Amino acid sequence: MPAQNESPSAAPEPHTGLFATTHWSVVLAAGHGSSSRAAEALERLCSTYWYPLYAHVRRRGCNEHDSRDLTQAFFAHLFQNDALHRVSREKGKFRSFLLASLNYFLADARDRELAQKRGGGREVVSFDEAEAEERYRHEPVDRLSPDRIFERRWALTMLDQVLKRLELEFIAAGKARLFHRLRVFLVEGAATDTYANAAGDLGLSEEAIKKAVQRLRRRYYELFRAEVANTVAAATEVDEELRYLCALMTDG
Repeated sequence: MPAQNESPSAAPEPHTGLFATTHWSVVLAAGHGSSSRAAEALERLCSTYWYPLYAHVRRRGCNEHDSRDLTQAFFAHLFQNDALHRVSREKGKFRSFLLASLNYFLADARDRELAQKRGGGREVVSFDEAEAEERYRHEPVDRLSPDRIFERRWALTMLDQVLKRLELEFIAAGKARLFHRLRVFLVEGAATDTYANAAGDLGLSEEAIKKAVQRLRRRYYELFRAEVANTVAAATEVDEELRYLCALMTDG
């Protein structure tokens, strides 16, 4: 039998809250870019979603070292006060703003020496170059446009972030074993495993497993929705962005 603290009936409680002050809305509300809170929110978003940007630069034909320099230079450019001032007048989704800004930056960089675009040689957003290149080399060949591939990577990165948050919640509740056994059932219809097998492994009934999976999926969706809210300008845009990202994941 499982330990008492792994009982599915004691699954982590969902965190509730309003849209209010999410990361991107904080940046948009910064006015003239003088808000340190807005700068911190922008840095947090970029630190989370750096990989789609790096991979986009690689897809545009740059080698791994130039891609790292250009990505860091783009962040340095983005975090300048005048850049934040322009951001404050933007509306819409963070992914759209980032992609448009990066494409403009890359076009401008063609006419300049790369060394002038390195942000003074400092690392603006921390990321592992070796890890980035390893991930990029294992990506499948994709004949979609670079912009469309960027959006697909964006959606996948978001799902990865949500899964990490969900795992941490279960670990904090003393339910790591439950999470790792049931995560294969997160996407309905995708698992090749059965509830009966999971029930046998965890010493629970199939009905208990079914209810635990339902709670797991519900919490996953809640976290996904919260993460999406962090990247749009208003609460009214969340559902539209959710639909768009889900369509990206199923678009062959």
